Amino acid sequence: MTPKPPRSQPNGSRLVEVVAFPSVQLLDVTGPLQVFASANAMMAKDGKAEPYAVRIVARRGPTIEASAGVGLAVHALSPIDTAVDTLVIAGGDGVHAASDDATLVDWVRQRTGRARRTASVCTGAFLLAASGALDGRSAVTHWGFCAELARRYPLVRVESNPIFVRDGSIWTSAGVTSGIDLALALVEEDLGRAMALAVARYLVVFFKRPGGQTQFSEMLLLQASEDKFGELHDWIGNHLADDLSLPVLARQAAMSERSFSRHYAEATGLTPARAIERLRVEGARHLLSETRLPIKRISQRCGFGSEETMRRSFLRLLATTPQDYRARFS
Repeated sequence: MTPKPPRSQPNGSRLVEVVAFPSVQLLDVTGPLQVFASANAMMAKDGKAEPYAVRIVARRGPTIEASAGVGLAVHALSPIDTAVDTLVIAGGDGVHAASDDATLVDWVRQRTGRARRTASVCTGAFLLAASGALDGRSAVTHWGFCAELARRYPLVRVESNPIFVRDGSIWTSAGVTSGIDLALALVEEDLGRAMALAVARYLVVFFKRPGGQTQFSEMLLLQASEDKFGELHDWIGNHLADDLSLPVLARQAAMSERSFSRHYAEATGLTPARAIERLRVEGARHLLSETRLPIKRISQRCGFGSEETMRRSFLRLLATTPQDYRARFS
């Protein structure tokens, strides 16, 4: 893949540098890159100046091999004292080697100081953390690497759930495709919500996920550990308003109550009651963000019985109320 770099930086455009390295995750680079390129194309179509000048930079070049064996044409690392608007650190299998490269880490540290804002995609957070830019800040990475990030860099406040996190001028995002969500948020900050949604529609992204949305669904989380209860979870998802007491669940699973409780906890790490609460909250989240149903109706449809019961569950699991969740994510 050898995209043509811009011949010059258009007057008034924002320079975006995407930092890559050998074995970088291809979509960590090309996902955000395409978001900015699409914003440029839409502005140009309207006869307006392109807002972004985007380039891929790397410690070594002129090409590097990304994931899937794809070659990327890259620029050399920019001089520290040159202006830059946005610095984006990609992730991938090569990020740990990149984090051990003292020259690259020092460049990232100084370049972050020059940039208006800095962002990382997926495991790019490791390189950003190595530079010290995340010390004392909240950050996120791919859910499978959050524990490792927290262990390696104890000064970073690692959050394992959100799609992306903003802490001041530093943005970090979760796994791979969340880099597109992050880039859309950056475009929204620069050019407004209408442009960000227009780019999302053009890229056939069904919606622009807010940063506070979770990386994965509770149903996926429960089924990821063991598929022994996959059919039961599918059944639960279609019967949230029904009686989902222990006797009902055990009968549906064709097990005794005692055996079901033990095996379910071993497979999912949750008691059946806690799992049901999480699945009902997830069902309510979708209805709050995607419909205009009254909260009372949603609480009934998802099996909470009352608005107050649903409110307590939201506070316990999401640290917010159903009303605030709808205001933020609808």
